[in-house]
Amino acid sequence: MVLIGFHASHEQVHPQILLDDAVHAEAAGFDAVMCSDHLAPWTNAQGQSGFTWTWLGAALQATDHVPFGAFHAPGQRYHPVISAQAIATAAAMYPDRLPWIAVGSGEALNEHVTGDAWPPKPERMERLREGVEVMRALWRGEEVSHRGRVVVDRARLWSLPEKPPDLVAGAISAETAAWAAQWADGLITVNQPREKLRRVIDAYRDAGGRGPIRLQIHMSYAATDDEALAIAVDQWRGNCVPTLLAWDLTTPEQFEAATRHVPDTEVAANVHVSGDIGRHRGWLESYLDLGPEALFLHHVGQCNKSFIRDFGQHVLPELRIAA
Repeated sequence: MVLIGFHASHEQVHPQILLDDAVHAEAAGFDAVMCSDHLAPWTNAQGQSGFTWTWLGAALQATDHVPFGAFHAPGQRYHPVISAQAIATAAAMYPDRLPWIAVGSGEALNEHVTGDAWPPKPERMERLREGVEVMRALWRGEEVSHRGRVVVDRARLWSLPEKPPDLVAGAISAETAAWAAQWADGLITVNQPREKLRRVIDAYRDAGGRGPIRLQIHMSYAATDDEALAIAVDQWRGNCVPTLLAWDLTTPEQFEAATRHVPDTEVAANVHVSGDIGRHRGWLESYLDLGPEALFLHHVGQCNKSFIRDFGQHVLPELRIAA
């Protein structure tokens, strides 16, 4: 059975509203919730960025049973010892409710604020791998000292969960997915052209990658096609930048400048845009034969109420049957 989750976008929605969205998603029948982890939004139009770990504590308390996952980038804005402590505390307080954390090498948009140099991609990947090993050692109850891309001096965690979360690799390219197969407990990626998505998944599995495949899918849903497209253009055009460039831009204004002339058709190529809920259901069903264990639906608008209600009633039941 494929798990169907709701994506809570911190960079787009005020944290109090996003908390209500998580509660409504659970009530509407979504199987899980995951959230982003940003210090800054991608664009000024998005205009939010609540602190993930404060929000997760509140969301775990406000909901009844739904499990959560989160994106995270240990290494620069977060020292991995602090990452490990924050995650361990949440997992200890809410057993089985925080089963996984997706880790990545980060974006300059969020990380540059420390004032440290933004490393090139190979160094960021080395730093991420070191951070993962530090976090896992701390969750085993070990005292950790380490000197490399990450520096740790005699760190130990005292409050530990019975079972720490899986550390899942966030990857968009086949190369990163194959590299992550060496250490990750699973893979999460995002919708992109089908053949590219197949290459990412195959690269992870062919390199020995274990654990579930999770897929985040960007969608824009409204009363009409035109309204859905207007929402996507307003909120997600700034994300339609080449991947290599996206990691290195440092401000929302730079994302806006880089995408100012992106046509609406290109936005619609990156986001499933329609006012027809049946069409959205068909798009989601088309991903099932790629073999994901979980689909996380991200409505790119800032108001999720009708999306959660309508998809809970008209998409989730039939999608589960199709799965």
